[in-house]
Amino acid sequence: MHPSVQVNNYKLYLENNHSVFYESDPVSLSACAYLHNYMKTPDDPLLAPQFIDYVSQCPIFYAEDFSQISRFLEKRLNAGDGMKVLDRVRESKQAPSRRFLTNVSKVIKEHKNYTLLDEQLVAYDKVITTVKSGLNDKQKSTVIIKGGPGTGKSVIAINLLADLSAQGYNVHYATGSKAFTATLRKTVGNAVAQQFKYFNSYMRAGPNEIDVLVADESHRIRMNSNDRFTPRSKRSSIPQIDELLQAAKLPVFFIDDRQNVRPGEVGSSQLIREAALQKGYKIHEYQLDIQFRCQGSDLFVQWVNNTLGISKTVEKIWDSSNSSFKFQIVDSPHELYRVIAEKNRLEPNSARMVAGFCWKWSNPNPDGTLAKDVVIEDFAMTWEGKEGTTALAPDVPPASLWPFDPRAVDQIGSIYTIQGFEFDYVGVIFGKDLMYSFDNYAWEGHPENSADSTVKREKNPETFLKLVKNTYRVLLSRALKGCYVYFADKDTEKFFRTRMSN
Repeated sequence: MHPSVQVNNYKLYLENNHSVFYESDPVSLSACAYLHNYMKTPDDPLLAPQFIDYVSQCPIFYAEDFSQISRFLEKRLNAGDGMKVLDRVRESKQAPSRRFLTNVSKVIKEHKNYTLLDEQLVAYDKVITTVKSGLNDKQKSTVIIKGGPGTGKSVIAINLLADLSAQGYNVHYATGSKAFTATLRKTVGNAVAQQFKYFNSYMRAGPNEIDVLVADESHRIRMNSNDRFTPRSKRSSIPQIDELLQAAKLPVFFIDDRQNVRPGEVGSSQLIREAALQKGYKIHEYQLDIQFRCQGSDLFVQWVNNTLGISKTVEKIWDSSNSSFKFQIVDSPHELYRVIAEKNRLEPNSARMVAGFCWKWSNPNPDGTLAKDVVIEDFAMTWEGKEGTTALAPDVPPASLWPFDPRAVDQIGSIYTIQGFEFDYVGVIFGKDLMYSFDNYAWEGHPENSADSTVKREKNPETFLKLVKNTYRVLLSRALKGCYVYFADKDTEKFFRTRMSN
């Protein structure tokens, strides 16, 4: 029995994410249709001779038949209440077909960037085993996989989506990042993009609606799924973590407890653990320690954590002779740009410039070009292309595709677009929202120098300081081969230099 909604005298059956049936009242079957989300091929079993009578009553529309299906729907669903119908369709239960899930796996496995290594395989096997042994247990389970920058959390998550889909499980991959989700959708293509969701996609999900939910970047879980666009009548009072836990038979969370960068982001392993225990779930936890970023060494990330006062580690001094990873302080933003531009010239699309959120982010100009908001003396560059206002110029990619699009190499990215991504080389402008004081021998947060309206409103100075420390930790740890930094505050630069052997 397929879920259905009534549309005037038509009944809409939703079999899965890519199959839609329209059935009229009992008098006639002429309004039936089947939407097939694949390109038409001669060997499609639906086109076999024995189905001719059915197809004549229920026409088939393929992925390339966009205009035909549009005319079909317009003719039969033009009696009004369109938005109500759309809402009811969106809220109906859906599940992908086995053929679609197989295609999801095939597309992902074609990308060599998603190869598992060493410790990643152990965590991957832990989830696979839990799925096979306990997916239908009376007592639900959840898996929490913790790891710092470069431990391969997203690589494991992507492989779980691919391999479990190939086995016929309905798996969603969700994040709280628009840039991360949009880039993944762009990478895998429209054919499988619908399996990539946002954390706020489960406000109206039923219990155990999907088999496995892979929640990547779980530190970006928010207090609830409401936003400024959510109508009052549809606002939820349920914590977002509870929505995620109940939506899947097995929720799997990938998290770095030191990547919260906004006050509304409450995701932590403790939050997930407490919410799961409250629901009576079995909890499986795993810690990833080996770094695959920064030329295979975690020394640089440990040094960043120590230098920023985030955690005490044995790496107090950075000795470049002990690592092939390159870290260099430059004297001007002009020099920083030259280094990154040269890296992109030698290896196209391999490097990005990023900055602390210390400059306003303007709407595009009327012609769609960008204002040069990041100004330091005679240096000026644009942020990423802000979306949702003026249409962007043809050579300006939207911010959500900044990490992926080669046209973005001459734009500066923020914490909100680079979080979750990695590049061979990263150039960081370290702003004045976080400065080291030699008078107090301590890090100090300066909200007056921040342009992030949400973070600078934080009333607790310690919370603001924690958020901006986490921000620069993320910015400094995005590179695989080399990180280059310009410091707007010279005392902060001096402090970093005191922590370097050369």
